[in-house]
Amino acid sequence: MSFPISFKGRTVFVAGGSSGINLGIAKGFAQAGADVAIVSRNAERVAGAARELEAFGQRVLGLSADVRDAQAIADALRQAHEALGPIDVLVSGAAGNFLAPALGMSANGFKTVVDIDLNGTFHVMRAAFEFLRRPGACVLNISAPQAFNPTKFQAHVCAAKAGVDMLTRVLAMEWGAEGVRVNSIVPGPIGNTEGIRRLAPTPEALQKMTASVPLQRMGSVEEIADMALFLASPHAAFVTGAIIPVDGGSSLAGGRDYSGAIQ
Repeated sequence: MSFPISFKGRTVFVAGGSSGINLGIAKGFAQAGADVAIVSRNAERVAGAARELEAFGQRVLGLSADVRDAQAIADALRQAHEALGPIDVLVSGAAGNFLAPALGMSANGFKTVVDIDLNGTFHVMRAAFEFLRRPGACVLNISAPQAFNPTKFQAHVCAAKAGVDMLTRVLAMEWGAEGVRVNSIVPGPIGNTEGIRRLAPTPEALQKMTASVPLQRMGSVEEIADMALFLASPHAAFVTGAIIPVDGGSSLAGGRDYSGAIQ
C-alpha cells in the first residue's frame, strides 16, 4: 500500500473490517496514518485484526457487532465516535455469498445475503451520518460486478449489490449538500480472499477465472485499498455517486460463468 497521501489525524470506520478486502482497506488507511475502528460479527477475528492494525502505530478500536442489527451498529458507531472523534471515512463492506441456482436457494438463504449486503449497508450509512465529519466526510461502499452484470447462481448477490449501488447514488445526491461524498468500489477477482475461495474452489476454476481477466491476473487487496485511499483523498474531492470497478477489466464481458464451481 504505497499511496503517497497522509491521513494523519483522520478517523476511518470499516464495517466488515476483520478480514479480506475490508481488512486490507483498514490496513491501507492505518499505514497512511489514520486512526481506525473496525466492526465485524466475530469478536475473536476482530481482536486479531485489531492487533494487526496496531502494528502501524495508530489508534485502533475493534468492535463486535452484526450489520443486520441496526441498533448494534449504531452503538458501535457511537463508541467509535466517542473514542476516536468524528468519522472522516466510512467504509461499508460486510458481505455474504454462496453459489446456488434460484430454484435451489431457500428463502432464508436469499434473505440472509440481502440482509447482510443491502440492509447492512443501509444500517451502517444511516447510523453513521450523525457521526460523520461534515463537511468533508467520504463514504465508500464495497459493491460487486453482480450489481450490474446478471450472473447465474448469484440471484441473491445481484439483487443485493444492485441495491447497494442505488443507495450509493441516492445518498450521494441527498448528502452532497452536507459536504459528504458517497462512492462505490467494485472489486473484481482479488487473490487470496474468501470470496475467491468460494467462487473458484478448484485450481481449474481459479485458472479459468484468471484467464478471463483482460489483464490476465488476479487483483490484490492492496490495489483495492489504493482506490479507497484515492477516493477519500483531496484528489477525488469532486467525485461522488460513482461506481468504480477495480477489476482488471473483468466485468466488461458481462456476468461470470460459475457453472464449474457448483457442487
